[in-house]
Amino acid sequence: MSTIVDFVTVSTTGLESSPVAEALAGLRANEARYITNKYGTPFTVSTPDEDPETLRWVTGILHDERGIVIESPALEVSGFEADGIRFGYVFYASGLAINVMYTPADGGKRAVGFKLSLGMDVPAELSAFKFARQRSKLAGEIRGSYFVIKGEH
Repeated sequence: MSTIVDFVTVSTTGLESSPVAEALAGLRANEARYITNKYGTPFTVSTPDEDPETLRWVTGILHDERGIVIESPALEVSGFEADGIRFGYVFYASGLAINVMYTPADGGKRAVGFKLSLGMDVPAELSAFKFARQRSKLAGEIRGSYFVIKGEH
């Protein structure tokens, strides 16, 4: 059953098994606020069992584009379309959040973003990336990186 993420009252529901559940909940709320304010659509999450297609799509892009396989188990996913852009989010037990922004039209935005929750180390599979820091009222400090998608997905 999908759940709308409340970015006013941050909750760890669905993320309890993460050792950085509070920070990951803040990161998830930060993403929910961005999507809701920018695209006017509520940010909903589901378990990977409820939405295996979004998990397959995101993990397939990571593997095909960069040979990346995330070792941590996925706790929640979110897949939706807004303003002609397909989005996929995966929140992992380690505290990692990955988002894919993919515009099917030629010349559109196509990128994968990585965000690390406060308190988590950079996973070995992402050690080649440089992470910039940003402050968030909801998530504390977020470290982020990204790459541009070259192929068709």
